Amino acid sequence: MFLSRYNTTWLKPGVYTGGFGSIKARNFSNHTLRPWFTIMKNLCTLVFSLALCVFGVLEARATDLTSAGIKVTTSQQVHPVLIRNEHNPLLRVIVDVNGPKAGLRITAFTFDLSGTDNVEDIESLSLYCSGDRREFETTIRIGDSVSAARTVTVPNSYELRAGRHVFWLSCRLRASASLVRKVDAACTGVTLSNGDTLAVTDQTPGVRKRIGVALRRHYDDGVHTHRIAALATTSEDTLLCAYDLRRRKSRDLQEDIDIGLSRSTDGGQTWEAPRVIMDMKEWGGFPQELNGVSDPGLLVDQNTGEIFCFAVWMVGKPGKHQWYEDGSEPGYEIGKAAQFLMVRSKDDGKTWSEPENLTRKLKKPDWWVYAPAPQQGLTLSDGTLVMPTDGRDENDRFFSNIMYSRDNGRTWTVSEPAFRDGTECQAVQLSDGSLMLNMRTSTDTGYRGVAVTPDLGKTWKLHPTHLNTLIEPRCNGSLYRFDYTENGASKFVLLFANPQSRRSRVNHTIQVSLDEGMTWPEKYRKLLDYGRGRGYPSISRVDDKHIGLVYEGSQADLSFEKISLDELLGRE
Repeated sequence: MFLSRYNTTWLKPGVYTGGFGSIKARNFSNHTLRPWFTIMKNLCTLVFSLALCVFGVLEARATDLTSAGIKVTTSQQVHPVLIRNEHNPLLRVIVDVNGPKAGLRITAFTFDLSGTDNVEDIESLSLYCSGDRREFETTIRIGDSVSAARTVTVPNSYELRAGRHVFWLSCRLRASASLVRKVDAACTGVTLSNGDTLAVTDQTPGVRKRIGVALRRHYDDGVHTHRIAALATTSEDTLLCAYDLRRRKSRDLQEDIDIGLSRSTDGGQTWEAPRVIMDMKEWGGFPQELNGVSDPGLLVDQNTGEIFCFAVWMVGKPGKHQWYEDGSEPGYEIGKAAQFLMVRSKDDGKTWSEPENLTRKLKKPDWWVYAPAPQQGLTLSDGTLVMPTDGRDENDRFFSNIMYSRDNGRTWTVSEPAFRDGTECQAVQLSDGSLMLNMRTSTDTGYRGVAVTPDLGKTWKLHPTHLNTLIEPRCNGSLYRFDYTENGASKFVLLFANPQSRRSRVNHTIQVSLDEGMTWPEKYRKLLDYGRGRGYPSISRVDDKHIGLVYEGSQADLSFEKISLDELLGRE
């Protein structure tokens, strides 16, 4: 019997003609048959072996390239690092790999913290990777957290592949970290598994981060969002910060919002737990989300020590907003017109009275709404109390103005509007006794409104800088007068803070005027936080050498920073 395997057919000796030509079957005892598929099998094996050899050579050549084609750059973004934040991004490290690096790994990052004023302010450092994304993320941690020192090495084993790799050095601060110090970090080397250490290019040299406090964070104490801060300094030098407690969501009224207050008796280093000082609960049988109180303003009578907090209250009107359409209406009726509320404290902000409704005493009946501006008022040199306010007039047009009291807050007088199309505002007293009112505008001018009154708002004159000097993205700003003594002489500067942009709430900045608001030199401008936030800054004195600032920046719902006058004036 003779056999061969061709398409699983048994063949007898002779000639078989198929699609691939002729195969002659011979006697098995003479020699082995070699059909076409056996030849193809052997050929494929040979090609596969050759391919493995080629790929092996290529892989070996890639490994031989070592660190060639790898670029490392670093950058820092301007924003504070905050006490209470678990993660504070310090430095971004980008490793760009051009081509394959099979088997090559990063084994360590080395950082230099010598630009930090005191490394003891830092509790720990951690390294994270955000893949090829430039935004800070903490999902992937690289290596273990390490203690801070002048020089820090973070060991790890990170495989390098072709493309971009973004790393972040982050810190956690001690609760005792000084608010007048700064933190800095630089990456000095990236070590590879082949022993090479990559050089690093710093793209933002000289950037140092100010230490601040995360006064309120998203979901602190179960509160969804904290907004609209008003900062004030009492006659006992206690810092008070009032703000919205937006319990369910971040939106404005109408919503479940109460007024909270935090106190600091050590210059802003630590803050007491929030007090709820205005909560209308379920007034009138309406649920909490239809009894919202918002936009607090603070006023300290520096002669008596009494403190006033004002806010606006809405009842009913689900889905409405007091500043638009019929969210508030002419007249006084609760449930139709937004209400002007006030509470008082006579013990340095520790306890507060029940809310008093001032709507019928202050609001004209044909105005659509009248409300406190969410800022700090002031005590004039003659003892008069002044509170900035705003509203919608009888023609449903926005306006800014003030109200004042000559009898320590027992009665109040409402001024004429300073500027139609003005809204949230803040006032300071100038050297001649007149008042300057700095105003957010309701139109897209991109500039702040400024007006001056010599007679408590009976008459107003637009300032030379009105709608042409201080830019804004339609957001609340803070104007503050800071008095100090230099070489025995009494002096003062004006300070202004806001998101310094005409388009969006970024570049949170503080500026200084040495000539009562006529000019705001760029050399006295300090960028505090480049990132997107909600703005709404509020300035107040901490002591005779420092101011405090609360604002809605990129790193917390409410950030507090303490800044020296010397730094603001470029003396340090």
